[in-house]
Amino acid sequence: MAHVPDHSTPDPAAAPALAMPDWARDHVTALIGIPLRIALIVVGVALVRMLAKRAITRVVQRILEPGDGAREPARRGGRGPAVLHRDRSRARERREQRARTIGSVLSSIVSVVLFVIAVAMVLDQIGIALGPLLASAGVVGLAIGFGAQSLVADYLSGMLIMIEDQYGVGDSVDLGEAVGEVEQVGLRLTHVRDLNGGLWHIRNGEILRVRNDSQEWARAVLDVAVAYDADLDEVYRVLEETGRALREDSAFEGALLEDPAVWGVQSVDADGVTVRLAARTAPMQQWAVTRELRRRVKEALDAAGIALPFPRRTLWLRGDDGADGQEAAALR
Repeated sequence: MAHVPDHSTPDPAAAPALAMPDWARDHVTALIGIPLRIALIVVGVALVRMLAKRAITRVVQRILEPGDGAREPARRGGRGPAVLHRDRSRARERREQRARTIGSVLSSIVSVVLFVIAVAMVLDQIGIALGPLLASAGVVGLAIGFGAQSLVADYLSGMLIMIEDQYGVGDSVDLGEAVGEVEQVGLRLTHVRDLNGGLWHIRNGEILRVRNDSQEWARAVLDVAVAYDADLDEVYRVLEETGRALREDSAFEGALLEDPAVWGVQSVDADGVTVRLAARTAPMQQWAVTRELRRRVKEALDAAGIALPFPRRTLWLRGDDGADGQEAAALR
């Protein structure tokens, strides 16, 4: 009778090749599962960071791009040239600086947050307890926060200044002691060049109030003093005609947004009467308009025969006999 081999019994020679070591069977999850999960965490965080940076770039560009209203002339009441919201000569530079800075800060914040989340998730997969690490990080962060309060305030203030567009490169601002033209706006410092050429470095956290002379529109204000005996109606007429002639001058086209108006008598003092003339101008044009108005008003008053005031003083004279006397004299 022929012998039939039993295939159900494993071949002893092949058994060592198919058998898995005991330590490998016990740690198969640690050798394959944990590295795979860590790799998935890293890939997922990198993908989220890429999508977040792309979204930040699009949102910042959309917010900072000038709309159609900034390109087309906007008229007030159907009269006058466009109201310039900013000095257009440096608007692009300011817009690019804001976009670059805000985008960089937001991207850095997203990167740091995602990095911390990824590290925490990886440590959890390895089996390291996060409680003591978080407690230690909290203590260190609290100590750093107390030691760098002013630095944090500077950076937060710089972010708000850029996001709210309180001022930018090329604007004429008053920041307290520093008054002049903004040359650079950073997250920590603002650089202002004053009238004398000095460069001021101001920490953003110390800026409590800002006067910006470059936003939307400005106003040229001129106080004209005339003699007591001057006809105020004639003075009003001369000032109004001078203001209209300045607006119609091609050299100042677009500088004045409306006809200069006489606001009336501003003050009555010992030397004469002061009349105020004012006009709304484009940003950064108020000083040039005021200087030209002052020159033309002086010439117009001279041509109309309207005299300017001269100082009046009262002199008290004491004689040799001790008697007091009073003499009024007009001094030029």
